[in-house]
Amino acid sequence: EQDAEFEHQFADEVTRLFPGCQAGRAQEIASHSGKRGSGRVGRSAAAQAFEPSAITLAVVAAARHGETDYDDLLMAGVDRFDARERVRSKLDEVLDCWRASPG
Repeated sequence: EQDAEFEHQFADEVTRLFPGCQAGRAQEIASHSGKRGSGRVGRSAAAQAFEPSAITLAVVAAARHGETDYDDLLMAGVDRFDARERVRSKLDEVLDCWRASPG
């Protein structure tokens, strides 16, 4: 029950900081980032306190993995640093869209 409430609040913070991120996607980010025992940023003390920097890190990671070719590049043997550089412009585009208010 506590986990569900935390995920709900986390998702609310995602949509507050990234109003262009659809509610369903914000919930996916919160669920994935906040899994107990995962070691993900969503379980950090900063995220537990809903600090904007921690929420942003979780959103950036989710966008990198879910909205770009980052994982495909890693699977193809591209170095993590190089893969991040290759997807940077797409990632920035997604984040800019998510930061903008819908409508």
